[in-house]
Amino acid sequence: MKTKNLTREIILWAIVFIPLAYLAWAWPDMPERIPIHFNWKGEADGWAGKTSMVFIVLGTTALLNLVLLAVPHIDPKRKLDYMGSKYHQLRFIVVSFMSALCLFSIHAALNPGSFSPKALFFLIGGLLVALGNYFQAVKPNYFIGIRTPWTLESEQVWRKTHRLGGILWIVGGLLLMVLALLPNSGIQQVFFVVLITLTVLIPVGYSFVAYRQEQRQHS
Repeated sequence: MKTKNLTREIILWAIVFIPLAYLAWAWPDMPERIPIHFNWKGEADGWAGKTSMVFIVLGTTALLNLVLLAVPHIDPKRKLDYMGSKYHQLRFIVVSFMSALCLFSIHAALNPGSFSPKALFFLIGGLLVALGNYFQAVKPNYFIGIRTPWTLESEQVWRKTHRLGGILWIVGGLLLMVLALLPNSGIQQVFFVVLITLTVLIPVGYSFVAYRQEQRQHS
């Protein structure tokens, strides 16, 4: 393994183990039953033994990183290889987000009543902005990106859909981050659901329209 690649992997695995180190430090003070699900008001409505936090952290950081490391090698088209460093930047974004989410969850378990949906909005908004910025670098593949029957059928439709999707995710992410800074109100939750729904459905619908237009041009 080249020195550059080794350094990259060391940094990624260091990010993976930060939540585990925090969990080990917090373990003696953590209650035996911890919240694992919250309603829109930030109130805990799902509980489990604190041992479950170990599996949650391992599954969402270490296992995820291993899967992302393996994906380019099992991609039938090997298109992810063409992304080069861009793919590993995406790995960095996703792994960093999941590690931050785990840190947030451990803190909420250690400090009952501290959970804030606004902090979650800010994290998700930051993730959308970061991913949207890299959408145009994603090559057609079976694992990541906006994978619809129409984007997988045509590289041109894939590019158009990811160009639009990237813009929508960046704008949507910025709006979510602004939303997190506003005073608490019931409209925040509604706006969050609507925004996430639109950022998902609009690119899917557009991929169908773009494919139909392409087919008419070739008929």
